[in-house]
Amino acid sequence: MTDGRLDEISGLVATGDGFVAVNDGSDEESHRRIFFLDGGCAVTRAVRYPSRPRDTEDLAVTADGTVWVADIGDNDRTRDTIAVWTLRPGQRRPVLHRMSYPDGPHDAEALLVTGDGRPLVVTKQVGGAGLYAPATPPRPGRTVPLSRVGEVRLPATTTDNPYGFLGRRLVTGAATAPDRRRVVLRSYADAFEYDVPDGDVLAALTNSTPRVVPLPDEPQGEAVTYSRDGRFLLTVSETTDAPPGTRPAVLRYPLPSADAPPVAQQTAAPPVRRPSVTPSASTAGPDVVPAPELGRKAGAAPVGVGLVGIGVAVLVLLGLLRSRRRRG
Repeated sequence: MTDGRLDEISGLVATGDGFVAVNDGSDEESHRRIFFLDGGCAVTRAVRYPSRPRDTEDLAVTADGTVWVADIGDNDRTRDTIAVWTLRPGQRRPVLHRMSYPDGPHDAEALLVTGDGRPLVVTKQVGGAGLYAPATPPRPGRTVPLSRVGEVRLPATTTDNPYGFLGRRLVTGAATAPDRRRVVLRSYADAFEYDVPDGDVLAALTNSTPRVVPLPDEPQGEAVTYSRDGRFLLTVSETTDAPPGTRPAVLRYPLPSADAPPVAQQTAAPPVRRPSVTPSASTAGPDVVPAPELGRKAGAAPVGVGLVGIGVAVLVLLGLLRSRRRRG
């Protein structure tokens, strides 16, 4: 992606002719847009918000073509309300829908939209990530209360990532497959795919065991989407703290077969690493997505870590994330 405004990509959705992307809460006004891209990752349209968003962190597109933007980030946990913006086909500006947690502020970076049109927010926290949904349908001009409807715990993995153990346990993005029969949650290290055979996303996340897709060594991987044919996961990292001139690249990971055993049943493996990715069709590991194709439709931390050590690690990680991503 060569457009300089796309430097903090936190949400990505593949569409029939390209992508939709958002940055998280940027200090630069020109970066606060809903960006529509073609198959070559060139920006074709940039939609303004009617008022300043706080911290946009994820995207979803429902079957009717409505774009949902999750304005749910809260690094310092100070927000009285969070929000989703909806942009229906043909609309010029997105519409704001405010929501409030029942149990105080939470940081969150992942959004799914259920089959009945409810936004489902997944919080970003170690241990059980909270699942929150509005008690009544979101309405413009009103703050709708959220209900805690469950929690999801990511299985342990050993995948290398910049944040170690904690980077494997924090949910940073989510996506729904084109057939609506699968959803995926991602961390800084891995993606976890859940089957949704009957359309009940909440039951899938809380009662089933996912298949794992390692996403090793992504610099700050937060965004995830399915390819339009549902065969691959596509990811992209933020590049704010990368060397000058670095541009975000969409990476493509093959999905395991639906018959593959879930992560909890797989044999433990050594930490997953991959070599540096370069834009070449022969690169091992995840591919950099080739533009012409998309232009058409188509492990665990050491057991001996004590509670004090984990607590220190949490504080260090949160401090690092806030220093790298200080925003409103």
